Amino acid sequence: MIAYKGFEKGLVCLGYQFHMGLNVTEEANCAQNGFHCAENPLDCLTYYSDMNRSEYYLVDAGGDVDEDDRDSKIACTELTVIKKLEPCEFFVHALAYMVDHPDRIWNRHVQKNRGRSHAGFAMVRGVDPIASGKKGDILAFAKEAPDSSKITQIAIVRVDGKRIKSGVWYDTNLTERKVA
Repeated sequence: MIAYKGFEKGLVCLGYQFHMGLNVTEEANCAQNGFHCAENPLDCLTYYSDMNRSEYYLVDAGGDVDEDDRDSKIACTELTVIKKLEPCEFFVHALAYMVDHPDRIWNRHVQKNRGRSHAGFAMVRGVDPIASGKKGDILAFAKEAPDSSKITQIAIVRVDGKRIKSGVWYDTNLTERKVA
């Protein structure tokens, strides 16, 4: 099962050193043990919320798999670390997840309609989403249809201080917006 995993820099999670490729452990219980990952990329931010101090990877969860009902977290006995996702790539995967599952419960890191960046990012969803951040932050947008939760447009950009300015509000077309 393709999933996502957050780490401290250097593929470390709770003191355990992972490596690229297959990692194996004996038991998997979401509440107690196993290698943890998540179906929804944004759920990684619950455990590794600072984009500047964490790394995010595409993984394959296998072996004995256990899930709980708190979020999309999974525990497994076999975790294959496939690819490191750069921050913009990570949010592309998160937006794709929202497009594929528009009616699922929103992750707590998704702001409704309007959002200011925190910990290196702003993820905003709504009929007319707008976001603002500081230099180096990522702004990710999911625009919904006016009459449903279907995502009709996505956008992602890094605040570079030139084309996308710090402290300025932008919409999904990456157009500056005045906010009262």
